[in-house]
Amino acid sequence: MTTSTKLVALAAAVLAAVTLAHKRPWQGASASALTVGYLPVTCHLTCPVTAFATRTTTTQTRFDSQRFSEFPTVVEALKARKIDATFLLAPLAMILREQGVPIHIVYLGHRDGSTVIVRKDSRARTLRDLKGAMFARPSRFSNQYLVITKLMADEGMAPGDLQFVDLPPPDMPAALAAGTIDAYFVGEPFPAKSELAGTGRVLYYAKDIWPHFVSCVLVVRDELIQDHPEIVRDLVRGIAESGEWAERHRLEAARVAARKEYYNQDRALLEFVLTHPADRVSYRGLTPTDEDLRSIMHYAIKAGILTHEIDLGSLVDRRFIPEHIAAANITADAD
Repeated sequence: MTTSTKLVALAAAVLAAVTLAHKRPWQGASASALTVGYLPVTCHLTCPVTAFATRTTTTQTRFDSQRFSEFPTVVEALKARKIDATFLLAPLAMILREQGVPIHIVYLGHRDGSTVIVRKDSRARTLRDLKGAMFARPSRFSNQYLVITKLMADEGMAPGDLQFVDLPPPDMPAALAAGTIDAYFVGEPFPAKSELAGTGRVLYYAKDIWPHFVSCVLVVRDELIQDHPEIVRDLVRGIAESGEWAERHRLEAARVAARKEYYNQDRALLEFVLTHPADRVSYRGLTPTDEDLRSIMHYAIKAGILTHEIDLGSLVDRRFIPEHIAAANITADAD
């Protein structure tokens, strides 16, 4: 073997070793991988459950979940293509589409699952009683904000009657306990955390204000749809089947989500959210309907965060939603 041949062989061996070192063992020739973004709220529970499911079952695609603490960081990751799929606030997804970001809504994350919490010593019995209060929301672009502005109008309140502040959901219980805010409206389990700590009480469940409430949707970038529709199909089916499994195994779903690599939260807190009451959050009926989206757009326009209605054909892609949804085959005790 000549010196040049030896060098070529050595280079090939080094390249193969580097490739192997960076390749995960489950990424075989027939497998693909996708990282999906989420926040540790029960609105996004099906994301870590789907990631967990691919550890214990044989699927064409392996899904990993990436936890974020706030939506602005999610948006930046999505725009930069650090992630190609994520759970996102529904109005925020519409705004990004309006701005030309190439994404489509392909499924919902949940229904209901958000709660208005006030301080335990608050005398408020209606939203009107909170006039002048400091009210925390996850974002100006959140559906929680739209629901509250609708309720304010229904109760004859002026736009300035509440002082809104944006806070990352994990920071809201501590802010309420410290007295820096008077109330907040966000996805669980952060309302329940104040409830169980004795620092807050429920003023409204989302389902009581807006039945079948939707705050978050599953979005994917158009490039993923175009280049790998089979991965998008696997993802939507995985999310749908994980939702059906969670409905049938609520305590086990809490156990999975509570794990350190996912929510890293108290399991008892998640169990409380998923069972008190049992319809506090739902993971069924997650096909985004025209009625759902038009209602959100209507109030987003009224709130001034959208300039016009977006064509549903350019916003939603329902091709990947399975016709029949079975419960995922998950063993919750598996490592």
